[in-house]
Amino acid sequence: MKIRGNGKAKVLNADELKKIFSQFLCPRDRLLFAICLFTGCRISEALGLDTDDIKADYIVFPKHITKGRLKSRTMALHPQLHKFLDEYEINKVGPLFPGRRGVNERLTRGHADKLLRAAAKRAGVIGVSTHSFRRTALTIMCRSGIPLRTIQEISGHSDLGTLQRYLEVDPEEVRKAINTISL
Repeated sequence: MKIRGNGKAKVLNADELKKIFSQFLCPRDRLLFAICLFTGCRISEALGLDTDDIKADYIVFPKHITKGRLKSRTMALHPQLHKFLDEYEINKVGPLFPGRRGVNERLTRGHADKLLRAAAKRAGVIGVSTHSFRRTALTIMCRSGIPLRTIQEISGHSDLGTLQRYLEVDPEEVRKAINTISL
C-alpha cells in the first residue's frame, strides 16, 4: 500500500471501489477511473485518449499513448463502462478528458491524482493512488482464473515477470495453498 508516495499502489476491494466512485464529483472523473479499472490501463493511457478512440463496443489505446509506444491495444468495452460513458458528455473531437484551458489541452496526470486523493479522502480509503485501478483490475482477473498470458495482452506488459509484480497475493490464498498439502 502506498503511504506518502512510497510503496505499491493499493489493490482495492469491492467496497472500497464503491465508496471511491460514490465520492467523485462529476461524470468525467468517474469515467476516467472507470476506464482505468475496466481496461486495466495506466492513468496516462486513459488521459491520452481522444474521443475517436472510443467506439461502440471497444476502446483503442493507440501505440503513441502506451508505455514503450510499441503497439496499440484494443479493449472490448465492459458493459458497466457503457453506463459511465453515457453519463459523460463527450466532445465531438479532441481529447476525451480535456483540460481547463482549452479543447486541445488534456487533463494532467497531477490533476487526476488530486481528484482521486480528494475522493479517497471523502470515502475514508487510504493508500490509494491512480495506479490502484490498474493493479486492482489485473489482480481481479488473476484471482478469477484468467490465464496470465491473457492478462499480459490486456495490460500490455512486455513480459510475465513484470506483470506478476502487479498481482497481489491474498494471505488467505496462501493459507489455502498450504492446506492442499497432505501426507
